[in-house]
Formats: sequence, structure tokens, C-alpha cells
Amino acid sequence: VQLQASGGGLVQAGGSLRLACAASGRVITSSTMGWFRQAAGKEREFVAGIRWTGNSPYYADSVKGRFTITKDNDKRTVYLQMNSLKPEDTAVYYCGTGPRWGSRRNSDFASWGQGTLVTVSS
Repeated sequence: VQLQASGGGLVQAGGSLRLACAASGRVITSSTMGWFRQAAGKEREFVAGIRWTGNSPYYADSVKGRFTITKDNDKRTVYLQMNSLKPEDTAVYYCGTGPRWGSRRNSDFASWGQGTLVTVSS
């Protein structure tokens, strides 16, 4: 599977952005899609995840209530709606795929796309 993330940009604090992750190639329907982010000088961290089959989204505590992960199976695209953005949300956002729903570990995901930069100004 190949993943392509898009939708990043510059936004003021309190604003919103919607990221998209389009999957191509062989998509395993039982797999989980995850959004991660990496701020400058920091390790990549989990943001949100969802399975292609069913729903069952899960989130990092830092974004719960502000971010929403959804999917469109027909378009093979996963979205991350980000509201009430904060300067600390500034990072390159990546999507990845993995077999373990509920996992928050980098090592459980693969097929990372090139990432999309989100910059939140104060």
C-alpha cells in the first residue's frame, strides 16, 4: 500500500484544518490507519487511529475533543479534522498503516507517506 498525505498549511491558533491520507495499491481491510506527527527535534508521536472495517476511532489525550479521524472506504481515504488548533500542534503529520487496532507505537505502523506540514501561529 502507498499513502499520500495532504492538506497541511499555515493557520492561526484556534483555527481548523483537514488533512487527508489517500491509500493506493493493496489495502488490507482489517488494517488500522494512523495519524502521527513529528515536531522539530522531537520523536514521531501518535495522534489518532481508525480501522478500515467498522469505525472505532481512538486518540492521543493531547488531541481528544479537538481532532476527529474519519474514513471514506470508497475513496480509500482517511481524514483528520483538526479544530481549535494550538501552536504546539505544529508538526509534520504522517499517516501510516498497521495491523493492530489500538496501537500507539511507531513500530506497529508502516508505509509512511511523505508527510504534510501543519504550522499553527500564535
